[in-house]
Amino acid sequence: MLAGVSLAALSACALPSGSTTGSATFQPVSMSQLPGWPAAKPSQALAAFVASCQRIQYFPPDQALGGSGVAASLGGKAALWGGVCSAAKSVPPADDGGARNFFQTYFQPYLVTQGGSSAAKITGYYEPEVQGSATRDANDQTPLLGLPPDLVTIDLGAFDPAKAAGKTAIGRLDGNHVVPYFDRFQIENGALNPDDLAIAWVADPVDAFFLQIEGSGRIDLPDGSIMRVTYAGKNGRPYVPIGRIMVQQKLLAPNDVTEQSIRAWLEAHPERARAIMDANPSYVFFRTAPQLPDGAGPPGALGVSLTPGSSIAVDRRYLPLGAPVWMVTTDPVTHAPLEQMTVAQDLGSAITGPLRADLFFGSGSKASVGAGAMNAAGQLYVLLPRPVSSSEGASSDSAAAPSS
Repeated sequence: MLAGVSLAALSACALPSGSTTGSATFQPVSMSQLPGWPAAKPSQALAAFVASCQRIQYFPPDQALGGSGVAASLGGKAALWGGVCSAAKSVPPADDGGARNFFQTYFQPYLVTQGGSSAAKITGYYEPEVQGSATRDANDQTPLLGLPPDLVTIDLGAFDPAKAAGKTAIGRLDGNHVVPYFDRFQIENGALNPDDLAIAWVADPVDAFFLQIEGSGRIDLPDGSIMRVTYAGKNGRPYVPIGRIMVQQKLLAPNDVTEQSIRAWLEAHPERARAIMDANPSYVFFRTAPQLPDGAGPPGALGVSLTPGSSIAVDRRYLPLGAPVWMVTTDPVTHAPLEQMTVAQDLGSAITGPLRADLFFGSGSKASVGAGAMNAAGQLYVLLPRPVSSSEGASSDSAAAPSS
């Protein structure tokens, strides 16, 4: 699963940081400088880290995981995680003390900054659960579309490596020309045949829209089984937050833009809901996900099931997938400090820049409440492996030389 778009992006609320311009810098700090570390209970995050290790161990040694600067040099290749992954297996499950000692022994924390600021933006996402069917029936008439065969992705870097490395364009062939792919309005109005492409059907168009926002979900089928769907691709059109559109049209107050308020308005005004949703031209396509235990989270970009409260989506141009990240922010429900270990296991189209993270809250309606309210300032500390040969003797409060 690729995190679709964080719920905060529905409104595009402005918070400190989240900047996508400029390079990241990584300031080494001691473990004791991490806010809240003395009271940390990181065993759940360690379990998520071990799950990542079980995936990474099968990667080629030079498999790129992401990162920039010191994050790339110390954690950007699969081979760099072999030693700490081996050590992680020796920590007993649910042992917070052992987990705390493991992180102190084997990792060096770095405060992530950009342009002299460490003010990060933390949002939340979740896995929706909706009623639906594998085939169209009298009740389920809204399709979840699979990836169209005529959609093409162009590697722009192949044409201009100096200026366009890593950039892509999405479109389709029209004769001898590549043109932008159909937008949401065109797709919803017959540009694609849903009977040819649908992998599932749901009753509520609003449910389908929010499944696209999140990028994955659970479909409760009539026979009691669960179909899991996950991100397969998108049409390449820009994402336009409908919350912002609704504020501009005075349909919602600027301080009342959440998934719940947007959904309530759309459900109460079905005659206008389609036009509002079509104002966002971006469209997400799905594929069926591997069958997982009902209690398991959806697979993230790293290929492992996400853990509520411990998995985050990041921008891998700056932070490597698989890296532990100490997150400092505010609980969206209690408004108490939220200081905990997380693991970078997912990506999201709205998660851009080094000072952005999207926290996974879980599945279903209860998780949607916290995820929808999560839109807070914070700080991110990425933990990078110390050389295993010297880590056993390293002081838990030592700090490496500054690097960026």
